[in-house]
Amino acid sequence: MHQKHERSGSRFEQVEAFAAVAEHGGFAAAARVLGRDPSVISRRVEALETRLGVRLLARTTRRVTVTEAGMAYQRRVQAILGELAAAEVEASEGAATPRGLLRLSLPAAFARRRIAPWLPDFLAAHPALRLELSHDNHFVDLVAEGFDAAVRIGELADSRLVARRLLAFEVMLCAAPAYLARHGTPRRPADLAGHACLTFPKPRFWPHWHLTDGRRRVAQRIVGPLVCDDDDGLLASCVGGAGIMPAPSWMVAGELASGALVRVLPRWRCEGDAAVHVVLPPGRLVPAKTRVFVERLARELAG
Repeated sequence: MHQKHERSGSRFEQVEAFAAVAEHGGFAAAARVLGRDPSVISRRVEALETRLGVRLLARTTRRVTVTEAGMAYQRRVQAILGELAAAEVEASEGAATPRGLLRLSLPAAFARRRIAPWLPDFLAAHPALRLELSHDNHFVDLVAEGFDAAVRIGELADSRLVARRLLAFEVMLCAAPAYLARHGTPRRPADLAGHACLTFPKPRFWPHWHLTDGRRRVAQRIVGPLVCDDDDGLLASCVGGAGIMPAPSWMVAGELASGALVRVLPRWRCEGDAAVHVVLPPGRLVPAKTRVFVERLARELAG
């Protein structure tokens, strides 16, 4: 059964073979156009005629002509094949042109600082594109929840996804100058035990800060008045003088530059995977709408 199908082709291939013979006036010419052997084209046309129960082509040793029934059939299938060609062009252009809805899952604080400022320009450059942004600080299931891409910070939990590393950063300890003026400046990790430590409710930040200076590693137990899962909320408390916090460099660059925060224990940093990744659902084809966003994000983070 399989070999018979291989010889006669699918229904579409049979119609395609007939249309090529009718248009180009012979099996050899049709075979060149379709990139097949003339015998294959002949078998497909014969299979089509057998299935339809009508003679579409009149064959002689010198020429091939289209029968009256064949001409009527040709008019109908040429229209269908033309529509199919147009659909393929449209689909191809759609794949090359950013358009439609792009659903993104983004970490809230990162999105506000490193993505939101350039979104107006990005949307102006791609007027056929619409964005739906979900600001989440938890890992979403891209496939199950229908997201086109996600930006993730730190360790990647799902190895099925296609990931691209965009930015490496450092997680440092910071405090407001006013806090340090009141409570003193820690000189070594052990001094943190006597300070108000502001932290995130994640194993790598609570109840210990895992610190390294490149040679030594310390797991310092901390205490403090605030454990918060909102980056901006914790940062606001830190800038306000409530204590010391671990902060990714991308989040506090402005505050460090302005002097609103200063680095504490500058030789030490928090351990862990400190990187920004963009992750995509599994699959080899990346739509244009996703590709242009990822490329723009990579340029912005590299700048």
